[in-house]
Amino acid sequence: MKKILAYPVNVIYYLFFGFLLTFFELVQIISLKIGGHMAQKKSVDYLNYLLLRCINLLGSFAVFHKGSKFPENVPLIFISNHQSTYDVPPLIWYLRKYHPKFISKIELGKGIPSISYNLRNGKHLLIDRNDSEGSIKKIEDFAHLIDEKCWSVIIFPEGTRSKDGKPKKFRKGGLLTLFKILKRAYVVPISISNSWKFAKYRYFPIPLGIKVLVKTYKPLKVSDFSGNKLIDKVEKIIHSGI
Repeated sequence: MKKILAYPVNVIYYLFFGFLLTFFELVQIISLKIGGHMAQKKSVDYLNYLLLRCINLLGSFAVFHKGSKFPENVPLIFISNHQSTYDVPPLIWYLRKYHPKFISKIELGKGIPSISYNLRNGKHLLIDRNDSEGSIKKIEDFAHLIDEKCWSVIIFPEGTRSKDGKPKKFRKGGLLTLFKILKRAYVVPISISNSWKFAKYRYFPIPLGIKVLVKTYKPLKVSDFSGNKLIDKVEKIIHSGI
């Protein structure tokens, strides 16, 4: 019965969802031309706030739990597990103060209103997973930018989304490259739970009443660990919190 009820509610939800993505692509274009990067970023922040309000139509919501204070005036590397596309709005909104930038696969740079435009024009990094050597060089250049601007980066090192919520083994290449450049940075582990349920029926219908829990943990200074030990430690922290 609950799944049957979800169909008409999903139709209403997707009407609002589609409108927001279409409208905010125009907002981003205008913001970037008139106000530059910061104006475009703010438009993306508010888009993701409204996307969080939009899931309330499904009886769903996201809870963000900040485990401890983050260091100031240094780059931050937010490392998270990845369960669905609905991981992204709470990360963008609740971490907006830290100017987060994503490392994403190149395929997401086209075809999705608002999302693709932001990934192409919002100083994020799109990489071709079939070009390992070229991707490493791009990550190095990207890390230098993050260090220079004192921004933050969000990375999902599992590589692909977990369809059942069970965590996958981290891929280390991208993280090790970031650590090599961002030696003064701090890593903030993040665990996301229940987001996978949005995709339980391939996003239609989205089940009703999902509670997404996003938790951050104590920051770890990159220079205090070897690269592999830091990855192993962060992986254990994240997996234990799911």
